[in-house]
Amino acid sequence: MTLSAPRRAPTRTDRLLAAAGGLVAGYVSLAVADLASFWVRPEASPVTAVGGAVVDRTPAAVKEWAIRQFGESDKAVLQLGILLVLGVLAAAVGLLALRRRLLGSAAVGVFGLLGALAAVTRPDSDSALDAVPSLAGAAVGAALLYALSGILTRRAGTGPAAARADRRTFLVAAASAGLAATGAAAVARAVGSPVEANAAASRAALRLPRPASPAPPVPPGAQLRVPGISPFVTPNRDFYRVDTALVVPRVDAARWRLRIHGSGVREERIVTLPQLMSRRVVERDVTLACVSNEVGGPYVGNARWLGVSLADLLREAGVRPPSEGGPADQLVARSVDGMTIGTPVEQVMDGRDALLAFGMNGEPLPFTHGFPVRMVVPGLYGYVSACKWIASIELTTFAAYDAYWVPRGWAAQAPVKTESRIDTPRPLARVAPGAVAVAGVAWAQHRGIRRVEVRIDDGPWQEAELGAEDSGDTWRQWLHRWPAAPGRHTLTVRATDGTGATQPEERTGTMPNGAQGWHSVVVEVEDA
Repeated sequence: MTLSAPRRAPTRTDRLLAAAGGLVAGYVSLAVADLASFWVRPEASPVTAVGGAVVDRTPAAVKEWAIRQFGESDKAVLQLGILLVLGVLAAAVGLLALRRRLLGSAAVGVFGLLGALAAVTRPDSDSALDAVPSLAGAAVGAALLYALSGILTRRAGTGPAAARADRRTFLVAAASAGLAATGAAAVARAVGSPVEANAAASRAALRLPRPASPAPPVPPGAQLRVPGISPFVTPNRDFYRVDTALVVPRVDAARWRLRIHGSGVREERIVTLPQLMSRRVVERDVTLACVSNEVGGPYVGNARWLGVSLADLLREAGVRPPSEGGPADQLVARSVDGMTIGTPVEQVMDGRDALLAFGMNGEPLPFTHGFPVRMVVPGLYGYVSACKWIASIELTTFAAYDAYWVPRGWAAQAPVKTESRIDTPRPLARVAPGAVAVAGVAWAQHRGIRRVEVRIDDGPWQEAELGAEDSGDTWRQWLHRWPAAPGRHTLTVRATDGTGATQPEERTGTMPNGAQGWHSVVVEVEDA
């Protein structure tokens, strides 16, 4: 009977290489999964699926902190954090495989199963194929780790020279696997995902119809000639984006459908984009604001939207608002990524220009802003009205259903609060003495802005010059010409809306239904 040679006792170098092997196996696993998701759908990538699950389970206060700290980069920060955690776990699995080769490889499989589970249980998942990227990545990663750890745990027999040769073999194998995965991923990204390519082609081919009810021209004087003030119309590239989608949905316009169903709907309806665009098209200027916008914050923008009346579509389906005896008081819009937005039926159907929009500032909606179709309802914060990538509308009641944000501590109904912001001078700016333009924007959608006042330090309120009003659904620019004297000064602004209500002084946070309070900035006026 022949006894096999004993295994070589792992050295510190072996342990370092084992951890590196775990990292390489993890990297290759994610690369393969990412590659597979190009052909399934990008949202099925394990990092995206797990990240979405993390977002859904993150307390609202933590989300608010992330938005304040990282702004629109919060999703990238989350994904980076997930990758860092996976890196630590991969290194630990590599060390485990050094002593328990099969167990370490099995651990990679477990992570793959978790990723697959996260993918198929996402609200937007409608196929078991969403599990394929995670499972494929895990299979390749597990096999690679098993092979790499096997090189480091070969039977001893020829001493240190054999150990050095094994380590060289390990490094060559790990580097080759990493380079192959990187090359394959690079080629895939260069070629592009078929899913994304089809969506991009459908957007490029879309021709917007001429509106039967065009928006009036922006009146002269709506845009004040003041350096540093927000433009009256926010360019699409600069329009704020706050949502939970880690991967922006890419929807093929030819495949898009809108389902309308629920309480009070005579018969369920399915609407295609050509059918929607063949209706009476409406164009309106509307300012949108995010409930996460703190006093003086950036998450507000004004755009010219093109779409069709949502109220007309609902009435054709038999829907009546509660004031007319309708049984539903809530419209639940569902996005293709599973997000649910709850909107009061009464406000949608009270005569305001609530739209199903497919155009933004003269072009089809950008993907980041909801292509092919989104909701726009003036006067309500986005989280209760502005569903992007909309896929269905269900008529129900607030008592029967809580939309996504409500169980997370936000109010079920949230009309926009009257707010004003100083755009220039910027906080802690140093300005020359003499005439200084203090300017900004104020908004109270569907009520309009009647007056804006500015206060210097603890002095009296002084009425600002208002830009021309476009409509009560858009923000309004304002300007105060300040004779600045040397020293440090606090500038404060407040607005009065079209109902005569002035925004209150006391500051509140964004939860549960939007921030309020006066915006102030401190500036330094230099000596003459």
